[in-house]
Amino acid sequence: MKVAVIYASKTGFTKKYAEWISEELPADIFEVSEASIVTLVNYDTIIFGGGLYALGINGINIITKNFNRLKNKKIVVFATGVSPSRNEAITEIINKNLHEEMQKQIKFFYLRGGFDYKRLKPLDKVMMTLLKWKITSKKLLRIKLIPDERGMLAAYDIPVDFTRKKNIKALIDYVRPGDL
Repeated sequence: MKVAVIYASKTGFTKKYAEWISEELPADIFEVSEASIVTLVNYDTIIFGGGLYALGINGINIITKNFNRLKNKKIVVFATGVSPSRNEAITEIINKNLHEEMQKQIKFFYLRGGFDYKRLKPLDKVMMTLLKWKITSKKLLRIKLIPDERGMLAAYDIPVDFTRKKNIKALIDYVRPGDL
């Protein structure tokens, strides 16, 4: 079985998971900017990972735009985000990023990543600053913040990293059933 791991990572959390997955299987690994459909069609299993940004999975276009050429492959998509896993949120992520036919064929995993404001590029810092202002304004208006909002505010000052190698076990078991 020939496996490719492709990832899009802005702050390193998705890259860390992609590297762990690649080592564990083993698999060839590519940053999304280095991968092409010409390369991917040579693999039996395609694993794509990207960070979440407003529920969108960074870089997933390599899968969605080329789905018709990849649909005879085993396809896995994982997304990383700072929030804990919640079924409603996972459903929303899947529905936003994968149409119905894709959802039937692509196995999705959510892996908790982290947040480090200092690692962001300027445009991402602007977007995250707007989110911080939105959350802070709720606090100033004495609107009760949910735990995720309180956690995000704290993470602007103190980076958080929830990545753990054990988090990839279910994904590895799916790709290589019975081996672990």
